[in-house]
Amino acid sequence: MKFVLLALGLLILDQWSKWLVMSRMAQGESIPVIEPVFYLTYVRNPGAAFGMLPYKTAFFITITVIVVVGVILFTKRIPEGKSLLKTGLALQVGGAVGNLIDRIRFGHVIDFFDFRVWPVFNIADMAIVIGVGILFLELVRNDRAGERRSGSAGQEKPSED
Repeated sequence: MKFVLLALGLLILDQWSKWLVMSRMAQGESIPVIEPVFYLTYVRNPGAAFGMLPYKTAFFITITVIVVVGVILFTKRIPEGKSLLKTGLALQVGGAVGNLIDRIRFGHVIDFFDFRVWPVFNIADMAIVIGVGILFLELVRNDRAGERRSGSAGQEKPSED
């Protein structure tokens, strides 16, 4: 249930923020927040991250649906006590669905956080990146725990021939 609430809460925040930008700014408009570092800039991104593969909307919709369904099915198999893993996946699902809604409604994604040294992005993008980071940390942590378990299982010393 926490998975669903986190993903849904993130989705609502993402869509609300995009609605604010679309209703209060003109496309291409840029408002300085902390000059010269941070701006709100209304951009329509027809591609993926960094604008890659522009106008491949049907492809992105298909891939997103497959990945989201796969993650949701996988999440049901995650054992209790793996809340960090579930959190990372919930962030990814909420972000992916937020951008999916944009692609279905508009044919592009609404982006607005602009640090001028990085492509413009949105809350859904941040959630996906943070979710991937959490997933990576969880995998590294599990890998190290597995190494400790197998290392203490009585491995033989290499011979010194």
